[in-house]
Amino acid sequence: MAFPHFFYAIVIVFTIFCVLAHGSELKTYIVHVKRPEGRIHTQSDDTKSYHESFLPVRTTDSSSKHERLLYSYQNVISGFSARLTAEEVEAMKEKDGFISARLERMYHPLTTHSPNFLGLHQEMGFWKQSNFGKGVIIGVLDTGIFPSHPSFSGEGMPPPPAKWKGKCEFKVTECNNKLIGARSFNLAANASMIEAEPPIDDDGHGTHTASTAAGGFVQNASVLGNAYGTAVGMAPLAHLAIHKVCFGADCPESDVLGGLDAAIEDGVDVLSLSLGNESTPFYKDNIAIGSFAAVGKGIFVSCAGGNSGPSEQTILNEAPWILTVGASTIDRSIRATAKLGDGQEFDGESVFQPKDFPPQLLPLVYPGSNGKQDSAFCANGSLGGVDVKGKVILCDRGGGIAILDKGREVKNAGGVAMILANQQPDGFSTIAEAHVLPAAHVSYTAGLNIKAYINSTMSPMATILFKGTVIGDPLSPIVASFSSRGPSLATPGILKPDIIGPGVSILAAWPFPLDGNTNSKLKFNIESGTSISCPHLSGIAALLKSAHPSWSPAAIKSAIMTTADLENVKGTAIVDQTLTPANVFAIGAGHINPSKANDPGLIYDIAIDDYIPYLCGLGYTDEQVGIIAHKSVHCMTKIPEGQLDYPTFSVSLGPSQTFTRTVTNVGEPGSSYTVKIVPPPGVSITVKPDNLYFANVNQKASYSVTFSRTSNVTNIFSQGYLQWVSTKHAVRSVISVKFV
Repeated sequence: MAFPHFFYAIVIVFTIFCVLAHGSELKTYIVHVKRPEGRIHTQSDDTKSYHESFLPVRTTDSSSKHERLLYSYQNVISGFSARLTAEEVEAMKEKDGFISARLERMYHPLTTHSPNFLGLHQEMGFWKQSNFGKGVIIGVLDTGIFPSHPSFSGEGMPPPPAKWKGKCEFKVTECNNKLIGARSFNLAANASMIEAEPPIDDDGHGTHTASTAAGGFVQNASVLGNAYGTAVGMAPLAHLAIHKVCFGADCPESDVLGGLDAAIEDGVDVLSLSLGNESTPFYKDNIAIGSFAAVGKGIFVSCAGGNSGPSEQTILNEAPWILTVGASTIDRSIRATAKLGDGQEFDGESVFQPKDFPPQLLPLVYPGSNGKQDSAFCANGSLGGVDVKGKVILCDRGGGIAILDKGREVKNAGGVAMILANQQPDGFSTIAEAHVLPAAHVSYTAGLNIKAYINSTMSPMATILFKGTVIGDPLSPIVASFSSRGPSLATPGILKPDIIGPGVSILAAWPFPLDGNTNSKLKFNIESGTSISCPHLSGIAALLKSAHPSWSPAAIKSAIMTTADLENVKGTAIVDQTLTPANVFAIGAGHINPSKANDPGLIYDIAIDDYIPYLCGLGYTDEQVGIIAHKSVHCMTKIPEGQLDYPTFSVSLGPSQTFTRTVTNVGEPGSSYTVKIVPPPGVSITVKPDNLYFANVNQKASYSVTFSRTSNVTNIFSQGYLQWVSTKHAVRSVISVKFV
């Protein structure tokens, strides 16, 4: 009878051991601390010494400190990151100056024609007026860079501005007047390594985003023979400072903060972050916190809005001091047409366009006919029991399986071609990919028709017709289905995304040859995502900074948003993946128009301290606002979200609500503006005054806007806009109303 008691004793001891062992496990924490009163740190060593004082006593010898303290941040937050146990964090809470400690989050990484599509031309217009971004430094936080790519040649580039303090961790010959800095931040990604690895891009994402923002002119660019032309970034004479903070699919938060900290210290003008994580309050979001510090020092910050659309409330990087970017198409497709045995044809896309694919019809199979979802999605190993050899296979998009992996499964199982059909949420939104076999990515409607054809005959047949690069889609830009949507969870009173820009099937530099020709120097690839639209806007911000060096980050952002397009090439409303008009939670202020942004007429400007009453109004505590503001804050003044001097309106409307806005004249002296209102259905809008006159440049004027509910409406949301119109300018503020 003693055996059970002995057994239970062992179980209890083992459980205690596991708990203690778990508590002793080293993990990376982001620690926020107060700036010590009466003590000013002028040297990084002083700050580091202060941060080390929070570490456990047993780690105070120099070797332990070196291993435990990962980053002592100088600019982005008041705090540090360190490898700590849960017990050590609990003990740290008793120390004077401690604010909070939180396990780090993991962020993830979220062209030949897009400049022309955006109206940027080498010999005339905004590109020339902005000196192609000359003198501006763009900091890119991503997976690194492939320095020898011709897009990053220093030929014809001026030297960097004297303020530049960064360094190059490549060989001296690999950095130049284009690529002026390159650093790797992987202390958290690989805590056992003392020396950081070189910032070489072994993924491709960082090389693509950097060249999209500021790649130089490279002639004869193409991807597998398609999209032929001259590849160039948005700001071809801007300098690039690369900060490798992503390693594979992971971008550790402490490494991201390390890159942000260095970028601010080194002297960048624009920051481009094509990475993110789920929405969270700003005092817990270190991209928001670090970006606040950057904006406070005059640095413009552009972030990807996320790739979780078309579901609502999926938008990321929502802080109002960040430009949040969604993704849309350009008017180019690389066409691959699925042709069926009954003569029906459905246009799709594919970068891989084999010249020798036979035009004759081949047997067509839909593996999902067996009722197994894995087979329908062509998941890894799912086609082993399906007769696909020598046939064209229809695969459904989605299922958590990468598009290229579906093609690999088809090829490995013996299929000769793939038709990839959208699920309903993706609608008509297709992507050109460098598939591993002949393929065509078609719409949801096309997929339904193809399945109906398969079910209508005993011997379904199909082939794929490859038609190459086609330019001239009148419906472009179309919002990509994957582009994350608002409304914002973190700040519903700020309309997000702010803007959309090219992010579908965009050609840019790539580290590796797609055709296996390792001798080729012209390596390019076509990629899609808000991580691709983000560097477009980062480059355009650099152009605006070069053309208007005195403009604040908020002024540049306002110019981008108030001049955006709401209509497509055809002159009708921009549509989404359903080919119906897109709402403001998909397009924000609209689609970027760089030339108009260069001359906006009026701008909405926001000083960094103007955000503090807004943050207090979100219900944050003094301490939480202080974490963001990098200083002690007492929330004596609070304003509603909608009262921030933002270029758009997001209104939660009961009977009525009034906001004020202040605009600054950056156009001509002696300008008069009259308000034009397109009210959201169910809402009346009164603007006082309804005329604004500016005798001088940089003169300010304020107006009030009252929103009143006029009728019972069945929809939760309604949208419209107000616009200040002069003889030369139209300054639009998009409006979203939620009825409460």
